Amino acid sequence: MLFEFDEVITLYDLTNTFFEGTGRGNTNAELGHSKEKRTDCPLVTLALVLDGSGFPKRSEVFAGNVSEPNTLAQRVGTLVEKDASPTPTVVLDAGFATEENIAWRIENQYHCGVSRKRHREFNEAEALTIKDDGVSRIQAPRVVNADTGEVELYCHSSQREKKEQGIQELFTKRFENAREKLASGLNKKGTVKRYDKVLERVGRLKQKYSRAAQYDDVSVVHDEATGKASAIHWQRTQTPEEMLPGVYCLRTNQEQWDEATLCRTYTLLTDLEAVFRSLKSELGLRPIFHSKTDRVTGHLFISVLAYHLVHTIRIQLKACGIHLSWGEGLRRELEGQDRATVELKRADGKTQHIRKTSRAEPRQQRIYDALGISDRPGKTQKTII
Repeated sequence: MLFEFDEVITLYDLTNTFFEGTGRGNTNAELGHSKEKRTDCPLVTLALVLDGSGFPKRSEVFAGNVSEPNTLAQRVGTLVEKDASPTPTVVLDAGFATEENIAWRIENQYHCGVSRKRHREFNEAEALTIKDDGVSRIQAPRVVNADTGEVELYCHSSQREKKEQGIQELFTKRFENAREKLASGLNKKGTVKRYDKVLERVGRLKQKYSRAAQYDDVSVVHDEATGKASAIHWQRTQTPEEMLPGVYCLRTNQEQWDEATLCRTYTLLTDLEAVFRSLKSELGLRPIFHSKTDRVTGHLFISVLAYHLVHTIRIQLKACGIHLSWGEGLRRELEGQDRATVELKRADGKTQHIRKTSRAEPRQQRIYDALGISDRPGKTQKTII
């Protein structure tokens, strides 16, 4: 083994990618919910199991319309070694953390790792500061659920709060512009005025901008004489601040873990999301141009192998204090060093080609030294024609 990590943490998640074409020759090609918004294309789903260090351990290909929560009970037994010593702790995202899946894991004696719970509450007076580096501050009170016996950690992140507030402001502005346009159209020629049609438009707006619409009540005034809507009234019933932005709940049955361990373990899922982003972008997982099932499976497998190499490089660099991502970090740092060919005319009329690598910049030399490789990839090649 190149790295000796304790396999006590296991991460499980799914991602999907789309076909360019019909995918008729693939038994897994199905229409479903595309995370890239490509609902017009058939999809195929990749399930990955990673260890706590971020290395893929197992993978499996599913149909594109597979449901995330349903795959856990069906497949985790084949993907995760329950009889391993020590027994791995399974860490799941909120999409898998249904009550049925939690109960299934306990019944089958899997350690329940940290998972998200869609519930928010926060008591700052009882909160312990887990992280405060001047950029981000995370506080969390620890609560033991009397009904389930699970430890629930209600974390508040200052960075997460800023992010959620920014997204909320964007959706609120779009929602307000859309509803004002609909309301002003009641007095304009050639716009929607029929009561039932206006109600339909209101419903579509509430569905499209649900993040902002959840805080308002709407009423449409019906003019019975004309059958048209005469006015639309919106009333704010709750503020976004009352929904505790920046707060998320982590749950686990690992009672011996402290707050910092719980929070740090869950952040591993952020690395898993980075794995999927890397697979889909620079490692070429998306899109798929093959059609036959075995060729598509091979395409996915090669992408996972490529990620093994990428992650090995990143682990080696982290050990030397270089914490860079692959796409926006390492590749950008290595840009500028090229391999060039120079043509020289000789006195005898022949042409000499000299091909060599340019000198590495200090930022690039640092990376090569950390990896223990030459700063001049490729030998100097001389050819006479």
